[in-house]
Amino acid sequence: MSHSRSTPSMHHLAALALLAATGVQAKTLVYCSEGSPENFTPALNTTGTSFDAARPVYDRLTHFARGSTQVEPGLAESWTVSEDGKTYTFKLRKGVKFHSVAGFTPTREFNADDVLWSFERQWKPEHPYAKVSGGKYDYFADMGFKDDLVSVEKVDPLTVKMTFKKPNVAMLPNLAMDFAAIHSAEYAEALAKANKKEQFDQVPVGTGPFSFVTYQKDAVIRFKAHKAYWGAEKAMVDDLVYAITPDATARYSKLKAGECHLSSYPRPADLPEMQKDPTLKVINLPGLNIAYWSFNTQKPPFDKKEVRQAFTMAIDKAAILKEVYLGAGTPAKNLIPPTLWGYNDKVQDWPHDPAKAKDLLAKAGVKTPMEVDLWYMPVQRPYNPNAKRMAEMMQSDLAKIGVNAKLVTYEWGEYRKRLQQGEHLTGMLGWNGDNGDPDNFFFLHGCDAARPGGQNLSKWCNKPFDERLEKARTLTDNKARAKLYEEMQAIEHEEAPDFKIAHSVVYEVMRKEVTGYKQSPFNTHEFKGVELK
Repeated sequence: MSHSRSTPSMHHLAALALLAATGVQAKTLVYCSEGSPENFTPALNTTGTSFDAARPVYDRLTHFARGSTQVEPGLAESWTVSEDGKTYTFKLRKGVKFHSVAGFTPTREFNADDVLWSFERQWKPEHPYAKVSGGKYDYFADMGFKDDLVSVEKVDPLTVKMTFKKPNVAMLPNLAMDFAAIHSAEYAEALAKANKKEQFDQVPVGTGPFSFVTYQKDAVIRFKAHKAYWGAEKAMVDDLVYAITPDATARYSKLKAGECHLSSYPRPADLPEMQKDPTLKVINLPGLNIAYWSFNTQKPPFDKKEVRQAFTMAIDKAAILKEVYLGAGTPAKNLIPPTLWGYNDKVQDWPHDPAKAKDLLAKAGVKTPMEVDLWYMPVQRPYNPNAKRMAEMMQSDLAKIGVNAKLVTYEWGEYRKRLQQGEHLTGMLGWNGDNGDPDNFFFLHGCDAARPGGQNLSKWCNKPFDERLEKARTLTDNKARAKLYEEMQAIEHEEAPDFKIAHSVVYEVMRKEVTGYKQSPFNTHEFKGVELK
């Protein structure tokens, strides 16, 4: 229920009366989040919603400077990389304190044992926690740790050495990603002794700026400031609350009523009104993202590039940008957005040309009318504000070239799982960059990710593309890497494994009294350093 501005809730009034009586104002920052987390262990998850819910609690060895793609020291205060690029030695921070939660108070500070525990859980099948909470560690596998890690060793209590089979220049940004969060080995052991391992992923303990208090499923997550936080940027409020509000219209009315201070994923149609409201601030950033429509290249007729090119030319991209993105997006011609280094601007986008598309289908021996399925996401994402409307527009464009598209969708988790297994003929998805490195986008077309369950939804495996992808990971010279990425974009364009739709502009809205918040290029939400004036 949403209260109008003139009638604050009774709880709210009681709290204000109490504050007035004591003369002390506790500050609570409320974030209207868009969904419920699956759990609070990032290594087990792949959705931004779950990562956001755990982020206040954890640190990683490396961090991204808030609001940027710049890697900076986290729990590792410094590191050295061996000459051959395969061994990383991390000097750990001294004096870092873990959180206390109901039933657990740490007896020691953070050390190398916690780092080993956090990576070995994801890596070693015999680890005591490997199978807890389903035990699937997708990011650990996708970022090359599962296959390429040789060892994680404790040199001394504050030094850890990681060795890999081959060099990977994206390693330091990869370690700043959520899946690489560092947990308390002592907490894990205490729960194992008490026979409560399941609690580990539901009541999280970390070293981050906020400590976990409670979670009421599908309603609210509560955190409090971790007063002993080591970082220069600390919690500037006493309490942090995630008010879980899946409906965008409800998030907007809560913002207006002052029931939350900050919200993401506004409806594009609401933006003009929000921008006029003197009590609100609307901020935006060109998204480090891509929305695409994948063709399953392992199923005919999409095993022929002429058919993929024809489908690409059948769709009116400009109309989609106008109606679905309402101008808050740029047309995509490459997998990476133009804000990322290595972008190949020489690539010429395919024209919207239904007559040429028909011609190509006929040349490829495809008889029309033909039937295809067109899968669309059941949810709003940062890269796609309305997949259903987009699918309907595509359906009508395809009808003009003699193709009958049947629209298909599933519950969000199920949808992603089925796409990754390759059940679709054509399907929509997108990607939001995790680490500011072009490799984080291009792996989506790598042969390794084309496996069943992998993130390469077109199941397209092209040798010249893949050889360049692998080679780029071993080069420390970004100029040489950029050249390979430019060549890869040309290959991708010609082969058309998917139709590239748009790079969206990402909007967030907050109340005027919020200061110090920085929008992230990775579409992550961070609340240290954020104040209420």
